[in-house]
Amino acid sequence: MPLDRRSLLTGSAAFALANAARAADPPRDDAGRALDTLKHPVARVFPAGPPAAILLYTLAPELLLGWPRAIRPSEKPYLLPRAADLPEVGRLTGRGNTANLESVLALKPDLILDVGSTAETYRSLADRVQGQTGIPYALLDGRLASAPATYRSLGRLIGRDAEPLAALSQSTLATIRERVATVPEEKRPRVYLARGPRGLETARAGSINVEALVLMGAANVAGPGGGLAQVSPEDVVAWAPDVIVALDPAFAAAARRDPLWQATPALRANRLHVGPSLPFGWVDFPPSVNRLAGLWWLGKVLYPALFPEDIRAVARDLYGRLYHVTPDDPALDRVLAETS
Repeated sequence: MPLDRRSLLTGSAAFALANAARAADPPRDDAGRALDTLKHPVARVFPAGPPAAILLYTLAPELLLGWPRAIRPSEKPYLLPRAADLPEVGRLTGRGNTANLESVLALKPDLILDVGSTAETYRSLADRVQGQTGIPYALLDGRLASAPATYRSLGRLIGRDAEPLAALSQSTLATIRERVATVPEEKRPRVYLARGPRGLETARAGSINVEALVLMGAANVAGPGGGLAQVSPEDVVAWAPDVIVALDPAFAAAARRDPLWQATPALRANRLHVGPSLPFGWVDFPPSVNRLAGLWWLGKVLYPALFPEDIRAVARDLYGRLYHVTPDDPALDRVLAETS
């Protein structure tokens, strides 16, 4: 039905009022930075790093311009085909940043999205890139505990309904906290996070890499200090972890044959576990919402009596909701193949 003149005038007035309100109160990112130049609709988003790429993919895969690292063949079955085939665009932030501003400009994004720390170092980077490119640069809180609020922030910025995924992450975190709270401090396991092919890189308390373990109430045997650290097998033996969570299956296989590692309580009790990693790590890397599945897996590893859920059913549901692909049994077999 054609619009009459009064309807057109009314619509124009409403649009003008909305623009005026937007100009008066521009959208802000989680660092409190005003994104005055952000225009809607947002159709093209450049992810500054892996956490941003994963968060954006889960909410609006059609907006993703590419991946900081190209998706590997083993990861592709768990993602939408069009998204899985997107090009590698490099990264603007974090270790090994490989994207330059010319390549970012060539992709003509409406928004650059960064998810992680909102500390001054990253605010300064966001300001600098935004100033040099003229492209709005949104910095969102990447802490796992902040996932519900981060989803809502992203939804507001890109004009998408983020409430289903915000509610999913909120209910997951609430359930985890409620169950872990029933475990007395003295009965919570002492855990070593084994990173790398030799298992001798770990993350100290305060690092983003052990956020999932912190939410699970685990005591980090590597102690405080934040960040990553190189240690020796003798250090791990002295720390006497009850559980070792590894990221590399090859390390786990070697450790089970090594008398030195076998001296740990974890190996003696057969409590060395490898975190699933398809299409993204469940426990540590990248530090984004992919770790929501890891909370349920860690629950079964650390507190089997408190987490009776079938991890296959949990993974199938979460993959369908986060990655828009529901894996079949053979695909789930591959995800969980080396986790025990």
